Amino acid sequence: MTNQMVMEDLQRIGRAHNVDLGHVSSAVSAPEVDDVYYPQFDAAVREEAAAMSKHYEVFYSLEKTIRALVSETIEAAEKREDWWASARVPASIQTDVASRVQKELDAGVTRRSLDELDYTTFGELSVIIAANWDIFGGLFNSKKAVEKVMASLNALRNPIAHCSPLAEDEVLRLQLTVRDWFRLME
Repeated sequence: MTNQMVMEDLQRIGRAHNVDLGHVSSAVSAPEVDDVYYPQFDAAVREEAAAMSKHYEVFYSLEKTIRALVSETIEAAEKREDWWASARVPASIQTDVASRVQKELDAGVTRRSLDELDYTTFGELSVIIAANWDIFGGLFNSKKAVEKVMASLNALRNPIAHCSPLAEDEVLRLQLTVRDWFRLME
């Protein structure tokens, strides 16, 4: 019994730190849910998911990068880490985010993050940037362009986040909008 508990603890630690401790052969471990159930999905759906995964990856990376930029910029201006409740974030956004956090807690699921900024939309990030143009103006070449690009990203995000394939034109629009985002900082 003790050995089993130690083995389970080692597996948990290995998973938590993404480290293969090599103490259990893969033949002994239980099959992954993906290995059992994923093959039962229609092949066309799996193929579509694989094609869409690269767009999700772009969005994930971009959204995390934009949030980090917003956080780091405001944190540097405020000279403190607990800037979220400051006047830098409009009260309506703070209220909406608090509502989303509470909704998640009420659902009984694990919070996606302890950082309130992770609960904001592209539209809200755009409002935060625009409301703080005094500190973001030096990073971007146009406030109006930031708002336009963020609105485009918000619109493009919907099909990706809601498991719908992107039309060929929207794939091109996504590529151009990502380029536009980085061009804003040139």
